[in-house]
Amino acid sequence: MAMNVGSSSGDEDEVVSSINTTPLVDVMLVLLIIFLITIPVVTHTIPVQLPKETNIPRQTKPENIDISVNKDGDIFWNQQLVPDTDALFQRLSKIATIKPQPEVHIRGDGQARYESIGRVIFQCQRASIQKVSFVTEPPPKG
Repeated sequence: MAMNVGSSSGDEDEVVSSINTTPLVDVMLVLLIIFLITIPVVTHTIPVQLPKETNIPRQTKPENIDISVNKDGDIFWNQQLVPDTDALFQRLSKIATIKPQPEVHIRGDGQARYESIGRVIFQCQRASIQKVSFVTEPPPKG
């Protein structure tokens, strides 16, 4: 084994101005291998059958009920303000007894909280409404 202690003439060694990139390349290769191993583990999910998007034009029938929820959470039954969810439940219970049962179309404001629309859906469920639909705007064509 040999070791370089200094120059034979006694002069100072020249300063080495190049950077040794070998440790940097080693670290990068190790990180690359770690990411290649862990990414398939992270993206593994439970297999479920997701529902397909359907956009069916709404058929307006006179017996259908339009329930609107504005951004403040106020509930409207065919453009008439409903004071609270108990009054909504009473109206929905009367509608649920009609044969054939009318559809309920929920129109939620884009700025409305999910909680406000969830209350309407919950009251429909309590009143045994069989068909509840959401009214949306079609996406812009482009």
